[in-house]
Amino acid sequence: MRVYLVGFMGAGKTTIGYQLSRALSMPFIDLDQYIIDQEKQSVQEIFEQYGEDHFRELEKKALHSTFKVSNAIISTGGGLPCFFNNIDQMNKNGMTFYLKLPQEVILKRLIKSMRERPLVKDKTEEELKETIHNLFESRRKYYEKAHYSVDAANKNALHYITRILSGYMH
Repeated sequence: MRVYLVGFMGAGKTTIGYQLSRALSMPFIDLDQYIIDQEKQSVQEIFEQYGEDHFRELEKKALHSTFKVSNAIISTGGGLPCFFNNIDQMNKNGMTFYLKLPQEVILKRLIKSMRERPLVKDKTEEELKETIHNLFESRRKYYEKAHYSVDAANKNALHYITRILSGYMH
């Protein structure tokens, strides 16, 4: 079974992905890390050198490579579901979970990691707030296509996902 975690940057996809991987004894694939390993460059360097369109192509290629994997927890980049027909492809080839977080929580998390994130790098707090709002609003319709929606702020989010998945694994 392939399990895809989607949601806005800072929603906890990688963290919950690792935890799910351990809890269910399944391999974990972080698509951003996969691209970094393949390209030998950080996401930020790829954005700066080749632009966002090139990065989105790399993401699509990385996503399609997961369709050959039979069992994995896969965390996606925040924008991946919103380009090409990626969310539909994930829904067809696995089970998708949208990790939802309020924009205020995302803002607090992103303030701490702005330097590593090309779409929010070098913004003031006010600019960051506006960027998050605009990106969030444009991406929500893609995230909401996921099979399940999970409140990522809830301490029981991991338990909730595990319970759903264990019903499909037996």
